[in-house]
Amino acid sequence: MNTTQDPTKIRNIAIIAHVDHGKTTLVDGLLKQSNTFRENQAEMAQELIMDSGDQERERGITITAKITAVQHDDYRINIIDTPGHADFSGEVERTLNMADGCLLIVDAQEGPMPQTKFVLGKALAAELRPIVVINKIDKPGARIQEVEDELADLFLELAVHEDQLHYPVYYAIGRAGKAWDTPPTNGEENADLSTIFDAIMTNIPAPQVELDKPFQMLVTALAWDTYKGKYAIGRISRGRVKPGDQVVLCKKDGSQAKARVEQVFMSQGVARFEVQDGIAGDIVQLTGMGDAQIGETIADATNPETLPVLEVEAPTLKIYLGPNTSPMKGQEGEFNTSRQIGERLQKELETNVGLRVEDNGIGFLVSGRGELHLSVLIETMRREGYEFEVGRPQVVTIEKDGQILEPIEELIVEVPAEHVGTVQMELGQRRATLKEQFASPKGVTKLIYELPTRALLGIRNILLTATKGTIVMNSLVVDHQPIGQPLDQIRNGVLIAFEAGITTPYSIQNAEARGTIFVGPAIKVYAGQIVGLNNRQEDMEINLCKAKQLTNMRSSSSDGVVQLTPPTIFSLEECLDFIENDELLEVTPKNLRLRKRELDPNKRKRQK
Repeated sequence: MNTTQDPTKIRNIAIIAHVDHGKTTLVDGLLKQSNTFRENQAEMAQELIMDSGDQERERGITITAKITAVQHDDYRINIIDTPGHADFSGEVERTLNMADGCLLIVDAQEGPMPQTKFVLGKALAAELRPIVVINKIDKPGARIQEVEDELADLFLELAVHEDQLHYPVYYAIGRAGKAWDTPPTNGEENADLSTIFDAIMTNIPAPQVELDKPFQMLVTALAWDTYKGKYAIGRISRGRVKPGDQVVLCKKDGSQAKARVEQVFMSQGVARFEVQDGIAGDIVQLTGMGDAQIGETIADATNPETLPVLEVEAPTLKIYLGPNTSPMKGQEGEFNTSRQIGERLQKELETNVGLRVEDNGIGFLVSGRGELHLSVLIETMRREGYEFEVGRPQVVTIEKDGQILEPIEELIVEVPAEHVGTVQMELGQRRATLKEQFASPKGVTKLIYELPTRALLGIRNILLTATKGTIVMNSLVVDHQPIGQPLDQIRNGVLIAFEAGITTPYSIQNAEARGTIFVGPAIKVYAGQIVGLNNRQEDMEINLCKAKQLTNMRSSSSDGVVQLTPPTIFSLEECLDFIENDELLEVTPKNLRLRKRELDPNKRKRQK
């Protein structure tokens, strides 16, 4: 593997787009076509090569920004694959400063979406040179001309200066690894991604660097392995770095710590390789900085100057996360003390820049960028053997000029025409304001709403059920406004286990008349655990552990087999959406249990 010593032969590019518009698939194509892998390597047959985490593969989304590099002719192209969900926009913000240009990918059918607007705004503010790729042009509903017009309007709204209004547009089928500079008349034409490679060479500027100045680099990402320990990843802003160099770590609090560079690595495909020299403009990974944190500067020991610290937008949602206090605590998890949970959250803060953690009694208040951001953290901890409880997500308010302001989101809904009334009724109950409504020729209606973030909590599952899974929803925080009136509880009351024990089919059959049941037979429950959703507005206590009384009398009806409806099992996100302020979710590696915050029924009644 050769490394370039000429900064003019380096290109640093971020790939940005809305969720599911094909970023990671296009990166796959670039990796495969640049001969990064041998023909017989497993990656050649793999899709979504860059999505390496278990949850990324299961959910089919990118959660953390990944940095890779390909060699094309004499050029080294560093590619930053960023997430598309607004919840992980902290990842986008911290990595854009490593790039000089961006590849904006837009779906030929959906066009620019809320997250497209967010990431493009960030990229243009950072003065990145944009290249637009209209992807998935083989979709039956592709509307290339309209999407180009929508993009022109978006650039007009977001451009920082006039140069940014002149951007090249390319057309691609990312999954097939094909791209063109004009819309192809026949999708089967011979084509590959050379057009994109050429576009990067010609349109993206080489990094502006000062090779002869003292070394300086901002830590933008961290990696870790058991072999070398911590890797500090960033783009060298000036000078060069070699193994053995004496450097200074400029901390966020203004202090400085001496360190020594042990090894210098660069990326190639999904692997990293060691180099003897890293030069300004290139993205490198340094070992030997055990204390390095994201946002700190590594500088030459003789001239330790600090670079500006990364600014990341504030969180919008917070959630209580603390040690499990249920009667079943300590039975299913390996780590369940407040100290162990606190240490794990501190470790998460090192790499998860959009997260905030503060002490709250025996537990913690964890603030993030949205429900998905928080649920990915909860699921990760659960898989690592942690046992804890979480409360209902709450919005993070800010105080300005003596007023308390809450975040307001723009919600874009796409739904078949027959379900529009259902969506409007549900959002009307939550005091959402309809801004725009228009129908597309494919029988799909697009609705644009503005509503407080707190009104969005729990709405996704309700609308997915009401529209038979046909709705597409995307939201983005656009503003802060004075806090409005509290929303009414829309959800019905719950069915609460009256006593601890093992559930019986007989009791469950009787309880099914009361509402929807969440547990099956022969399951261990405790008093105060939520076991179902009531048909009525109020909570109700029921006994699911009562066995049928045996008698000497035989009757044809009593000997029949009990027929039970299968229990409703919630996913983690559905559980977070479901709970109210007086309820908690118990999370263990084996189970998710809904429960009342106060388990004692007499104390619960007194609190009302």
